[in-house]
Amino acid sequence: MTRRAVRAVVVFPGAGSSAEHSGLVAVANRLAPLPVHRVEFAYRVAGRKIPDRAPKLIAEVRAAVAAACVEWQCSTNEVVIGGRSMGGRMCSLAAAGFSGDTRAAQPAEAPLDVAGVVCIGYPLHPPRKPTQLRIEHLPHLAVPSLFISGTNDEFGTPDELRQHLGTVRGPTTLHFIDKARHDLGGHDAAVADLMAAWVTSLNN
Repeated sequence: MTRRAVRAVVVFPGAGSSAEHSGLVAVANRLAPLPVHRVEFAYRVAGRKIPDRAPKLIAEVRAAVAAACVEWQCSTNEVVIGGRSMGGRMCSLAAAGFSGDTRAAQPAEAPLDVAGVVCIGYPLHPPRKPTQLRIEHLPHLAVPSLFISGTNDEFGTPDELRQHLGTVRGPTTLHFIDKARHDLGGHDAAVADLMAAWVTSLNN
């Protein structure tokens, strides 16, 4: 996989929010003039609150990246993808070549060759269920990745994240925001600054 300068960013919301989330808007504003596309998952467009299953969400990630490449006349490896919570997780699955189909051997697809993946509030496990880990794909994630989490995130403690992100195959950057919970409420600017600095570092 040949790394190229980042020419665009595609971001996705978490399960309980939309592409208009203040955190994603802050990211787009901070990264300007770099093009940032905030993508709404189809279930939200349809007015539903319950997310579709992972295979459909991952397919939407791949389709959104393909559309972005057409719009901005670039290759997938010139695009950074990511998002908040579920959105970031779906991006990491796509970049690892996982289809989300638990009945099929994984990885089941060619990894989505992107410039990097950003996970804002990665949902390592459901709250109060630390054994239900979402880590199977991490050893297959070979592109650069950025994880931003709060120290009080109920979906994964700092120690848990340090332990399990150590299995990621590619270069990984992990930042914690002190006393922030999973939603990282009140920290939009800090998250946007961290992401902007990391995206810039990919070009160095």
